[in-house]
Amino acid sequence: MEKKNNKTKKFLEEFKKFISKGNVLDLAIAVIIGNSFNAIVTSLVNDVIMPLVGIIIGGIHFDTIKITVGEADIMVGSFIQHVVNFLIVAFTIFVVIKTFNKLNHRKEEKKELPKKTDDVILLEEIRDLLKTREK
Repeated sequence: MEKKNNKTKKFLEEFKKFISKGNVLDLAIAVIIGNSFNAIVTSLVNDVIMPLVGIIIGGIHFDTIKITVGEADIMVGSFIQHVVNFLIVAFTIFVVIKTFNKLNHRKEEKKELPKKTDDVILLEEIRDLLKTREK
């Protein structure tokens, strides 16, 4: 019985360490924001883009497009809406990552040269003194 308690305690301690790491919290926040973003994109596709596309192609509502095979309905319109959802999300993520990489690259360019150590400064002074003696 005591072995089970020790294993349980050890397991819970490992879980506590795992869950308290910053990366796990960042990931949880990203998932929550991602779900919210997905809801916005879904609404954009279902409520704005697809009705406009339907009007352009003759008043067809994509959510009603289906193929019936026997007694099964294959919801082609719904599938098309999900593909459009995916493309919008993928494009948005691409733009965000591309922008982030550009900003990160600019920060790296702006970094100053590393501060010289005392040894390097002393060696430069010796070099400069030797140059003045040679002349």
